[in-house]
Amino acid sequence: MLRALRAGAAGFVLKDTPPAQIVDAVRRVAAGDPVLSPTVTRRLMAHAAGTAADTRRARARERVAALGEREREVAVAVGRGLSNAEIAAALFMSVATVKTHVSRVLAKLDLNNRVQIALLAYDAGLLEDGD
Repeated sequence: MLRALRAGAAGFVLKDTPPAQIVDAVRRVAAGDPVLSPTVTRRLMAHAAGTAADTRRARARERVAALGEREREVAVAVGRGLSNAEIAAALFMSVATVKTHVSRVLAKLDLNNRVQIALLAYDAGLLEDGD
């Protein structure tokens, strides 16, 4: 699951997911929203709590250090699941500027999509309270 998400998957649902939820997930991903089933979310949380978390966090923080302040703010907002319009409103910038920052984050960090930004922000500890 993690390899698929890190390789660029925009979502992940399990094969026992009811068909209607799979259709909904496909539609949401097609609309640009990341999708993770609750079971997958629980697995991600358990994995993040494992012993590899410290190493992963250090590597993620090194990568995130390449970002400028606004790019980091946008990456954190993406990690929190905000849309471009929501990020624009929260950070007092235009949607076009948000899109530019997202594109720069993707390019600087050699990522393929917003899910990967969210995973990296999570791994770096940027989504914790107070960060």
